[in-house]
Amino acid sequence: MKQDWHNKEFECLVTLGESTTAGGWSSSRERCWASRLSVLISDVQSQPMRLINSGIGANVISTRSPSYEHSGKPAGLERLEKHVFEHRPDLLIVSYGLNDARGGTPLAQFAEDLSILVGRVRDNCAPLIVLPGPYFMTDFSVGGQVWSHADLRLFEQFNRQIASVADTLDCLFVDLLAGYDRTPWLVHHDGVHANDLGHLVVAHRIFEKLLQNCSGLARNTQVLEESIPPWRDESTLQADYGH
Repeated sequence: MKQDWHNKEFECLVTLGESTTAGGWSSSRERCWASRLSVLISDVQSQPMRLINSGIGANVISTRSPSYEHSGKPAGLERLEKHVFEHRPDLLIVSYGLNDARGGTPLAQFAEDLSILVGRVRDNCAPLIVLPGPYFMTDFSVGGQVWSHADLRLFEQFNRQIASVADTLDCLFVDLLAGYDRTPWLVHHDGVHANDLGHLVVAHRIFEKLLQNCSGLARNTQVLEESIPPWRDESTLQADYGH
């Protein structure tokens, strides 16, 4: 039988991560993936969900990251108390990997830090945790030497490692590289960040994973199915051909 990861409607979503999580390089706050996802979830629920966007540009996962001194601070593991725990989310999306790969964080160290982060969250609150893999990029030289340690092959290794951590620690994994399908016009002209189209892909990819695994998102739809009268009227189309 398929596992049901969350059988209630969501009340509070916290997104923790880097600049694309923060929404930078989308054309407006409403068009970043966190906002898009919040709207998608709220639209299928009987009550809207609260969104706390805790993305910080150039953020890395921990102070151990080689690029920490050049990063947007505080690091992920430094800021859980105020940026996650205080909000008591029932849905948490942790989006790290892209900057750590670019900044030279060893893969095994990143996996350890991600596991520590998940453990600390579980010690303080009980959200469903979603771990997306890295986004697709087209220019791995942006940011100079400090941020030029990655390529698409390394991103794929980080992607597999995040999937492994998710499987081990009972989190949902979302494969964003597969969602992008190496499509360059989903990337901002800076070669790094998602543009509005890329944000749409991220939001819908995560939403699809939640729909497939959380029966709570079906509750309102199931109620509507029992109460909404039929609204389709195809008589005009049929009459066009004499039926």
